[in-house]
Amino acid sequence: MAQGHATGDSSTSGGRVSVLLPLPLSGAYDYRVPENLHVKTGDIVTVPLGNRQVRGVVWGAGSEEVADEKLKEIIELSHLPRLADPLRRLIDWVAAYTLSPPGAVLRMTLNVPSALDPPKASTAYLPALDPARLMEGDSRIRMTESRRKVLASLADGPPRSAAEIGRAAGVSASVVRGMADIGLLKPVSVTPSIDLPVPDWQRRGPVLSDAQAKAATSLVCDVERSGGEDGFSVTLLDGVTGSGKTEVYFEAIAAALAKDEQVMVLLPEIALTAQWLERFNRRFGASPLEWHSDLTGAERRLGWQAVIAGEAKVVVGARSGLFLPFPELGLIVIDEEHDPSFKQEDGVIYNARDMAVVRAQLGRIPIVLASATPSLETSVNADSGRYRRVRLPERHGGASLPDIVPVDMREEEMDRQSWLSPTLQGAIAQTLAAGEQTMLFLNRRGYAPLTLCRQCGHRLECPNCTAWLVEHRLEGRLECHHCGLSVRPPETCPKCDAADTLAACGPGVERLAEEVAERFPQSRFAVMASDTLQGPAAAARLVQRMQARDIDILIGTQVMAKGHHFPFLTLVGVIDADLGLAGGDLRASERTFQLLHQVSGRAGREDRPGTVLLQTFQPDHAVMQALASGDRDRFLESERRERERHTMPPYGRLAALIVSGPDGRRVEDTARALARSRPADSRVQVLGPAPAPMSILRGRHRMRLLAKAPRDVNMQAFLRSWLQQMRPSGGVRIQVDVDPYSFM
Repeated sequence: MAQGHATGDSSTSGGRVSVLLPLPLSGAYDYRVPENLHVKTGDIVTVPLGNRQVRGVVWGAGSEEVADEKLKEIIELSHLPRLADPLRRLIDWVAAYTLSPPGAVLRMTLNVPSALDPPKASTAYLPALDPARLMEGDSRIRMTESRRKVLASLADGPPRSAAEIGRAAGVSASVVRGMADIGLLKPVSVTPSIDLPVPDWQRRGPVLSDAQAKAATSLVCDVERSGGEDGFSVTLLDGVTGSGKTEVYFEAIAAALAKDEQVMVLLPEIALTAQWLERFNRRFGASPLEWHSDLTGAERRLGWQAVIAGEAKVVVGARSGLFLPFPELGLIVIDEEHDPSFKQEDGVIYNARDMAVVRAQLGRIPIVLASATPSLETSVNADSGRYRRVRLPERHGGASLPDIVPVDMREEEMDRQSWLSPTLQGAIAQTLAAGEQTMLFLNRRGYAPLTLCRQCGHRLECPNCTAWLVEHRLEGRLECHHCGLSVRPPETCPKCDAADTLAACGPGVERLAEEVAERFPQSRFAVMASDTLQGPAAAARLVQRMQARDIDILIGTQVMAKGHHFPFLTLVGVIDADLGLAGGDLRASERTFQLLHQVSGRAGREDRPGTVLLQTFQPDHAVMQALASGDRDRFLESERRERERHTMPPYGRLAALIVSGPDGRRVEDTARALARSRPADSRVQVLGPAPAPMSILRGRHRMRLLAKAPRDVNMQAFLRSWLQQMRPSGGVRIQVDVDPYSFM
């Protein structure tokens, strides 16, 4: 086995090479190159592994650890282009930083196995030369209504499969094949491909304000240096909500397209793609390639192939887009860079924003981090000069920022089982009377977060997780939002067997919608949450309804908090502004501020002034005061001082070790043994082990340890030295989370 890292484009014919396989192995394996095969570093090849064949990537020259006669030969060289050097180096870098097997990181690139197969031709159909002449020469051929529909659907169009033609014409595929049998249609062989019109970078965009034009010029200059010695740069595009950040970085995208380079744009929520795609189409006259979990298998295969072939010029997607095999990447944009969903919490644990910065550095290209509420880490990097900060301090078109008013819930006279304060109810009524729109924000899916028995107090909890079951009344189900368990509500209490005693406690968005329907029966409302939106298409339809003013009150979770532009939305009501402040999380205040600032930014984005009402029991909390005063920078400075005082990120380093397994006693014993075996280093403080707040997750018991150190400590070296002493057994796993975001 070769332990070397990816090297440059070395060429080999005969001899040996190391091949990295997309498996959780500790390194690359050596293989012999057949004399008739010519391979280079980065080539995708097929190799034997045991009794099966596996596709991997040539990672460099082989070692001399294994004798030649024991090496197996490469079977086949792929038809696909090789992986670019910056991507291979990124894979090695991420593996080393996160302490993950390099093959597990490579698997995130080769994550569409069918895309590696040679293209298979399929049969498609075109009209015959002259159907009328065919019928004259053969009286058995009749022109039925179904056949006319088929011919009409194919008029002046490309060849299509029988299934596609049948759907378009409203007939069965057998009708199409029957027409081919008698000569009315001509079968042709086609190779599947994706229709990707090239975005027109020369198309004129909207007129930019002076501040926007200045910011855009700065980004364009960065793109023009892309690929050179000074091509790497990180720019924080720091603009208030509604300031036109998207239109500014579109100018940088146009500059990259002018150089025939590829662009990657990462968004935190697929629900955000609807309006983003509309704006992109309006600006460039074409659609980018989308990349997210809602794609079909065929869409993923063709999209992946279009990326590696350089045909997909702009890709917009979720965090997994970071590992797509771009051959000519010239620009990266991370929109809403502060969003915690850029952190991958399963498998290889990484932060896509931070790894995107690394990818930009390895490729000598610019990266733009856009946000109205930058993360503290990014702000500190900008303040220190490591990143450049470009500010957009005003909303575009003269729109003003909304008034943000905390509503002290200690002074509101609330009706029983009501979640809308009298103050908020009055504001909603005034907004409806003015013909304007309201958004009600509550970051809880479902109907109620807890169901308990009024007789014995039993709470319905997930059998696989340390979590309450959430009622989803519209579906008639109780669900666990951690493991996905879904069951019907019991008719009696599982503990005391009493009937009709189970009560919903607390509100979710469904329960809030129920109150809206009761208090404002003439209003048109809709719920926007991740479980009510079946993919980007559903999100797009809901956004269109909101823009068309078919909705008076939009009720939802954080999927509606960012990026959306609704001209007639003038009131935002936050139902439980304190929700994110509990739990003692390192970033609790920062995250709550960011989320509430983002949702507040949906109000008053054009010429109608906006108002935001924050229902809170802590109106004097620093977060509420910062939101009300609009003094973001003062709040961030306060957070920065606290982090620096306690040597917390970005002024210190953290790494979590999560010990998990099916047997609680084994997990506890392993965690305690792990704590005892820690290397001696006075600079590193180890906290724990302690049961994780989510002590059981998907049936696995969990304990956590936390390593804390100053910035100058090599945390990875410390962790490697620590973990190499441990060989857990009995189904116990030790997972490493460098730079943890979640402490659950």
